[in-house]
Amino acid sequence: MSDAPSPPPISGAAVIAAILATLPASPGVYRMLDAKGEALYVGKARALNKRVAAYTQPVRLPERLRRMVAETRSMEIVTTHTEAEALLLEANLIKRLKPRFNIVLRDDKSYPWLMLTEDHPFPQIAKHRGARLRKGSYWGPFASAWAVNQTVTAMQRVFLLRSCADTVFAARTRPCLLFQIRRCSAPCVGRVSEAEYAALVGQAKAFLEGKSASVQQDLAAEMEHAAGALEFERAAAIRDRIRGLTHVQGNDVINPASLGDADVIAAWQAAGQTCVQVFFIRGGRNNGNRAHFPTHARGEEAPVVLGAFIAQFYDDKAPPPLLLVNHTLPEQALIAEALSLKAGRKVEIALPQRGEKRAVLDHAEMNAREALERRLAEAAGQAKLLEATATLFGLPAPPERIEVYDNSHIMGTNPYGAMIVAGAEGFRKSAYRKFAIRGPIAPGDDFAMMREVLSRRFGRAQREQAEGGSPELPDLVLIDGGVGQLSAARAVLEELGLSDDIPLVAIAKGPDRDAGREWFHMQGRPPFQLPPRDPVLYFLQRLRDEVHRFVITTHRASRSRVLTQSELDEITGIGAARKRALLNHFGSARGVKMAGLGDLEAAPGISRETARRVYAHFHPGARLEEAGPRPGQ
Repeated sequence: MSDAPSPPPISGAAVIAAILATLPASPGVYRMLDAKGEALYVGKARALNKRVAAYTQPVRLPERLRRMVAETRSMEIVTTHTEAEALLLEANLIKRLKPRFNIVLRDDKSYPWLMLTEDHPFPQIAKHRGARLRKGSYWGPFASAWAVNQTVTAMQRVFLLRSCADTVFAARTRPCLLFQIRRCSAPCVGRVSEAEYAALVGQAKAFLEGKSASVQQDLAAEMEHAAGALEFERAAAIRDRIRGLTHVQGNDVINPASLGDADVIAAWQAAGQTCVQVFFIRGGRNNGNRAHFPTHARGEEAPVVLGAFIAQFYDDKAPPPLLLVNHTLPEQALIAEALSLKAGRKVEIALPQRGEKRAVLDHAEMNAREALERRLAEAAGQAKLLEATATLFGLPAPPERIEVYDNSHIMGTNPYGAMIVAGAEGFRKSAYRKFAIRGPIAPGDDFAMMREVLSRRFGRAQREQAEGGSPELPDLVLIDGGVGQLSAARAVLEELGLSDDIPLVAIAKGPDRDAGREWFHMQGRPPFQLPPRDPVLYFLQRLRDEVHRFVITTHRASRSRVLTQSELDEITGIGAARKRALLNHFGSARGVKMAGLGDLEAAPGISRETARRVYAHFHPGARLEEAGPRPGQ
């Protein structure tokens, strides 16, 4: 008796048709999932039942969507109150899930902001990233750290604001170099009063809000008054500030004063790829620009890509009142409505045809075209290097994913391992990984560190695969080291059963650690070198240098965290605020340690109980009632 034949697998169109019967006619977002439950596509609709019904007839769909429907095994539905809310949710899910049938913005970088603190009598101007945990005023975003640093320097030169940390400010006894070169008013040593400094802060805020003309008028009046009072040195100092302000607010296509607050967004397409260039204009000043390369199907048109980009780009940041774009967007009014909903005020999307706004847009479009041309040229060169790498190491095809590993430590302390990833698109920094070595490992045992790093990396990949996942495995692994590192790495791959699947190469530094004389080690092949000017050698050196840079940076950051910790961190009940109050008052952890109980009790923000706890930590044998006089005694 033979087994009954298993029923044929249900088609994706049938799955969607079965779900369609329960869909409402309201706005919402739908997710199409494959057999593993991973998102294939995320879409939004004004009426879910009408939109999803289109997928039940695959013959009417383009090839890309037919493949998507064929892989669909289930759907998830979220209803919303409005289509604008559905658009915001769709953008959030696409950015988070990165479905392969959507246009996806792969932007994992945070943008820096300019911060003026408000929790200190003399506010500090500084660059800021991340959560806004400190009370203060924030301006931005800026396209890069360079752009915000330039602005900080200009603000120092014009408004003489301090940029030092509060702990440095509290410990100063004489002006620093910035005062000598006229980039700070030295409030740390009383060279400017609190009221005078507050006036400087007010001028800086007015400038950042786009009121530079009024600030310049005030400075001119102040200079004339100083000159009339025969205070020529003060008048000359104000004159220098006016010159600096004039230089900063110079108007041209790069600094369009008439725009106020706006983002200029231009898309350019070539060879099936798209570059979207974004310029941040705040207060009539250019805060820098950044190029983005969203992933999408080859046939997607520029307006469609640009619309999807804008929806995802503002998922985690507030949009300005005006967006200038170089294409009319599909559903442009809906996108503007969704961004207005997110910002809590009206957001306009415009395509200017003439004037200064058009000139700025043309400039952004030119930058997008040039950035895409550079990327395409680099990709062509990268493809040739990958082909040559495959030939050099005997690979069956050019590697699509190369992983490079290195370790770093100082005398065994703060040991870290690191992995970088490179491919046809260059370095894939979102795939970089760092590994804090857990041990137990003898200090300085580089081989054991490499074994731990590779065991964790590939052991996790195998566990994911066993659970039904599809982790990315490398086509080539490069190890910074010699024969010993190669043997340690190979032992790990053999233990995991991967030694036949993943080619392994060790790069050993040449004599006297000279670049260009590296030795390459592979299993079953004698060590060999490449000609000093071989392009493949330069390529492999870049990979090795990048992993070395990444692991050194990681190690230094870890070491800095350890060095910046103090004994105050070991005292129960001393949090960040009380620690800052103690350091501001005494200047250092050593100053706190040397203070008497009475001095501790007199410190601002420190209660009597906290003072006794701190004193007891540093003087465990002392009798607190005799430790020192209290304030007023």
